[in-house]
Amino acid sequence: MIASLRGTVVDISLTSAVIETGGVGISVQATPTTLSRLRVGQEALLHTELVVREDSLTLFGFAEAEERDSFTILMSAKGVGAKLALAMLAVHTPEALRRAVAQEDVAALKRVPGLGPKGAQRIIIDLAGRLGPAHGPGADPGAAPGPRAQGPAPGGPHPDVVAALTQLGWNEASARQAVTAVAADGAVDEAADTAALLRASLRWLGSGRRG
Repeated sequence: MIASLRGTVVDISLTSAVIETGGVGISVQATPTTLSRLRVGQEALLHTELVVREDSLTLFGFAEAEERDSFTILMSAKGVGAKLALAMLAVHTPEALRRAVAQEDVAALKRVPGLGPKGAQRIIIDLAGRLGPAHGPGADPGAAPGPRAQGPAPGGPHPDVVAALTQLGWNEASARQAVTAVAADGAVDEAADTAALLRASLRWLGSGRRG
């Protein structure tokens, strides 16, 4: 069990990072929130979970231990693998997931790509009481609403961000719609900060505005 990883960040993509420790570069899959905190050339500490399959060993890293623990618990639910658990944490914070499960909020869970009503209901049953008590106001547990579409972004949606969203589970049409909407809004400069564009696109998708 690899519980944590400390080392120098040598590379960051939209879905993973490479952290060098002891002369070895280790690839770590992570959520956009975690990746946004990393800086190339700086030391980082990630709380990790190693997922072992017959044909692969994949390390997942999280900036907070709470995220790692939630990831582990999510994978214990029937039908939830590492990819879906990571997508759930890309859309919702651990606290939002606790509220969704505690309030049996199927609609909030359905905002996660690849998770339908039956899957959401099964997760609510399987994880009841296991994510811990929910805190804070009983507001909508989904991600914060994103900006509305105001027209196509010049030059089309950012291809790297579209690819990252499809890797997280959204179909290409929804991914392109989200990136176009966010870029057209002007709140994020897609040329300057693709990580910010990805996070804003996730918020837009999580708000349920896609049509």
